[in-house]
Amino acid sequence: MAELTGSEILAKSLKNEGTDVLFFLMGGPMLLAESSCIKEGIRPLDVRHEQSAAFMGQAYSRLLQKPSVCMAASGPGVINLTTGIANALIDCCPVVAVGGSSPIGQNGRQVFQEIDQLAIMKPCTKWADRVYNLKRIPEQVNCAFQKAMSGKPGPVYLDFPGDVLYAKISEEQVDWSLSGRPLLNARPLGDPEKIDALVDSIAQARQPIILSGSGVIWSKASQELQEFVEKTGIPFYTTPQGRGVVADDHEYSYLTMRSAAFRDTDLIIVVGTRMNYIIGHAAPPRFNGSAKIARIDIDADEIATAPRKVDIGIVGDCKAVLRQLIEASAKRINPDHFSAWRRTLSDGETAKRQTPGANKPMDETPIHPLRLCDEIKNFMQRDAILVVDGQEILNFGRQSMPTFTPGHRLNSGPFGTMGVGLPFGIGAKIAKPDKQVIVVHGDGSFGLNALELDTAVRHNIAILVVVSLNGGWTADPQHNKPGRNLGYTRFDKMAEALGCYGEYVEHPDEIRPALNRAQREVDRGSVALVNVKTDDCARATTVTFAQYAT
Repeated sequence: MAELTGSEILAKSLKNEGTDVLFFLMGGPMLLAESSCIKEGIRPLDVRHEQSAAFMGQAYSRLLQKPSVCMAASGPGVINLTTGIANALIDCCPVVAVGGSSPIGQNGRQVFQEIDQLAIMKPCTKWADRVYNLKRIPEQVNCAFQKAMSGKPGPVYLDFPGDVLYAKISEEQVDWSLSGRPLLNARPLGDPEKIDALVDSIAQARQPIILSGSGVIWSKASQELQEFVEKTGIPFYTTPQGRGVVADDHEYSYLTMRSAAFRDTDLIIVVGTRMNYIIGHAAPPRFNGSAKIARIDIDADEIATAPRKVDIGIVGDCKAVLRQLIEASAKRINPDHFSAWRRTLSDGETAKRQTPGANKPMDETPIHPLRLCDEIKNFMQRDAILVVDGQEILNFGRQSMPTFTPGHRLNSGPFGTMGVGLPFGIGAKIAKPDKQVIVVHGDGSFGLNALELDTAVRHNIAILVVVSLNGGWTADPQHNKPGRNLGYTRFDKMAEALGCYGEYVEHPDEIRPALNRAQREVDRGSVALVNVKTDDCARATTVTFAQYAT
């Protein structure tokens, strides 16, 4: 019987768990593991910075609703993963991170890159463990995948000391019994009494709303949510990354009336999202303080520790609980009961769209970011995957660019990490190569991982990147923010130097032709970047998430 190294056992174990792409940056002691993964038929996607490997894995996981794998070398390599892994933790995304570490047999002797990586990773992950025994590598790898996807998804970490990776063992001694064990994919039902209580509350309400988040995506419950919306007649809203679970142009979607709906509702049904700052903790003054709150979440702790009292807490899987609600409300809820409420929201939206200048394109120079968003909105395909990353462009884009397909809207999420855009776009394109992928970047956020353009070019990952070039990190009408100014960098020239197609735009009427030309190059297999000079004074008037907003 042949001997296997720990690296080879790791590679075979990852393959058995269904891994088809490895996001990594090469380095010791992971070189043999990376080579072994390639021999197992896992596609190698090497990046320019480890955080990008984690970001790409996050986007890949969100699009396919399955774990992804990223890998890094010891010491600084693993530590560089932590930004992306922490972002995945706050975003509840099942990224499996694998890191090499200094040899455990020489622990405490100050060997090369010795640091307690497990202690560093534990606060950034849902679960973290170190591998000591070659026989149990398949078991621990499977455990990592199970932990990543069970209940509320999240990232996990496995630490592989170099001496474990290069040690050898007879293949017959390896315990493969748990390798590739199917993921549990549990769908717990909600308490029937609480289902009835929520249906009773809906029947008694006059102005209810549904507020959903990424849990609907992870539960693959988009169809159930749309059916629940339509059969009850309740207007719905989503978190920014939850967009598309029901199309933004659905008849019960009133996007411009979000603030009014939150303020006037008497029943808030929170489905698959945390009551964090993104939704203002569902608290007054943004939300009606006297409204009843119902919450559906697979994590009991989320409901039990909510920052506002939850009147009806239903612990269960979104897909399963929504099906229960659909069946329970079939003969008890008439959607016409809320027609007056929907008419109020619809009339308000119509009035907003008819205000002077509301539908008029902004023709001034420098280009207003909303004009850029409008051009992208009218240009992109209906099922495009839209990634938005930055400060002002993120805020303007959240207002103005719709999404119609579940999971096809990506941004930094609740952790607010900048630099995710380009890596997210690459990960998304690998997950769904047949979809149009558009990354809309602020110039500040783009600079953080801009060299991943090289990664996209080397691996023939054809995406379109649009940069809102407002000369710095945020709007600054008074020019008094320290460190704000970055200058008007010709990122299009940088893109060309890296092998991309590049264009530079200064006038509004040039945007659409440039996008069309760039997309033609993308359709031919190139990476394209359109660099659009925008107004540095244009400040998005959206909800402020913190006292010290940039």
